Amino acid sequence: MPASDGVGRLVLVVGPSGAGKDSLIAYCRERLAGSDRVVFPRRVITREDAGDTEDHDTVSEDAFHRMVSEGAFALHWRAHGLGYGIPAAITADRAAARTIVVNVSRSVIDKARRRFPPVLVVSVTAPVAVLADRLSRRGRESPERVQARLERSGSYVVEGEDVLVLDNAGPIEQAGETLLAVLVAPGA
Repeated sequence: MPASDGVGRLVLVVGPSGAGKDSLIAYCRERLAGSDRVVFPRRVITREDAGDTEDHDTVSEDAFHRMVSEGAFALHWRAHGLGYGIPAAITADRAAARTIVVNVSRSVIDKARRRFPPVLVVSVTAPVAVLADRLSRRGRESPERVQARLERSGSYVVEGEDVLVLDNAGPIEQAGETLLAVLVAPGA
């Protein structure tokens, strides 16, 4: 779905844990460095920086709650015991007709569709065996928590005319180039 009438498009990257959402975003961000047409705002999360696995700003729970009450986020949600937020600055990017790419929970898709049309939902998928391998290598969670995430991934379905399903089971370049082409397409 292209941007409409000078308003930027919000690209919501969703998928189960281990599908490679952050890796795909990093792949595209690197290739579009210096572009002012596509932006990749940093999420705010109530978790310490995990090094190379996820680009985000860390805040305390108290700071997160204060930011929510002050309207600092365009979108925010809770998942896995953590608070996540997308900065309200994306409204200025939309007004400047930029494409905004963010990793979000599927729980905020409908809210984003209502508040920020046009939206493109990129649903990143991978087989359970690939998810299991990636989650174990990530090393952030116990085997029990990894198993719980894998069980939830089986029920992960995102539907709608604005959804692009992107298989990320192979080398990052395969899915990365597909996403990159979508982000830079005329009218995007």
